[in-house]
Amino acid sequence: MMNSSSSPAEQEWRANWSLVLAASLGFSFYSVMLASTGLFMGPLGEEFGWSRTLLSSGPSIATVVNALLGPFLGMLIDRFGARRVALPGLVLTTLSILSFSLLGGSQVQWVALWLVFGFVSVSIKSTAWTTAVVGVFQKSRGLALGLTLAGTAVAQSAVPPLGNFLIVEFGWRAGFVWLGLGWGGITLIVCLMFLFDKRDRAAQQRRADAQAGREAAADVSVVELPGLSIRQAWRDSAIWRLAISNFIVMMLTMGLAIHLFPILTEAGVDRTRAAWLVGLSGIAGIVGKLVTGVLLDRFRPNWIGGITLGAAALAFLLLLDGIRTPTLVLIALLVNGYAAGTKTHITGFLTAGYAGMKNFGAIYGVMSSLMALAAGMGPMLAGLVYDNFGDYRLFLVAGTIGCALGGLLIISMPRYPDWGGQSG
Repeated sequence: MMNSSSSPAEQEWRANWSLVLAASLGFSFYSVMLASTGLFMGPLGEEFGWSRTLLSSGPSIATVVNALLGPFLGMLIDRFGARRVALPGLVLTTLSILSFSLLGGSQVQWVALWLVFGFVSVSIKSTAWTTAVVGVFQKSRGLALGLTLAGTAVAQSAVPPLGNFLIVEFGWRAGFVWLGLGWGGITLIVCLMFLFDKRDRAAQQRRADAQAGREAAADVSVVELPGLSIRQAWRDSAIWRLAISNFIVMMLTMGLAIHLFPILTEAGVDRTRAAWLVGLSGIAGIVGKLVTGVLLDRFRPNWIGGITLGAAALAFLLLLDGIRTPTLVLIALLVNGYAAGTKTHITGFLTAGYAGMKNFGAIYGVMSSLMALAAGMGPMLAGLVYDNFGDYRLFLVAGTIGCALGGLLIISMPRYPDWGGQSG
């Protein structure tokens, strides 16, 4: 029994903390291969004579496949639930990672393995974990979602030293095996025990009611959730504003993230100092997820989201005019890292608020695909600007304007409907 003196948020955490643990671990496993690709470039290049272009093509292939399949994954989750999609996905993704240990030097094999990885790993991307968490948490949804999505930051921090140890001590083939079986095996066990979503919880309650004689026997697997239909979502101006803002800000901030190191070094910052400064952005991203989660739970979400994403414009502006001033550079990197760490978080939170849970998987799947597409376009856009104009100034100007516009689009969104007791 819950303590009657506990707040609704405390009651949510006592009942569902294990779900957040499972979802965070699941999302971290999705990031393992992408975070470890750089570690395998040297050994694979030496053994097979492959170029860095070929070796770096793998994550791009997987990202494109994920983007194409994202909306279909969302529809599967809406139909069958996050658990029934994610658990088989964890098994298939683990097997896919293990298959990389069988590489024999064929470039076609390399491309094929990444195509397979992209196809199966879409089942464990952010859509599955976000759907499970936002469907169960209401009063503390922002913090729960922030901790869930922090799983990818954990992987990005832990995988490089762990993977490097495995490769150095046991070889690159064993590295793939242990990353797949070790991380994937632990994740599967935890998710088998603790992963569920609102559909599972409601069906469980209806079974209990039926067994207790409070309800006639029925098909308890059919649980109606509130929210927009797909057709309604296509016509909803708030959903469109969120999608456009999400795409613009993701494209610009990812372009900045990838080119941040050369921006700093070309401005005269030495490589060692530049590497430490870029690392600070990652730390700020973790802080951004947690702080923004708390703020989303306490204040009007679209205002918090708009101000946070719009703040990224300050980073571009400071880098444009203050690149040789250490204090301004530091502020710019912290601001960009903080804002960049919240994009997926804010998008998931606001999608649940404005679209409800009826077709959340499909709608958020489209949002997730847009984020993947934007993340791929941003670095190319920054590179094109540099190649054609000789510096990044025009890109920084575009980033200043674009992020400010993205923030205003979010702020302009109306209060969202009350989908089961939570208003925006």
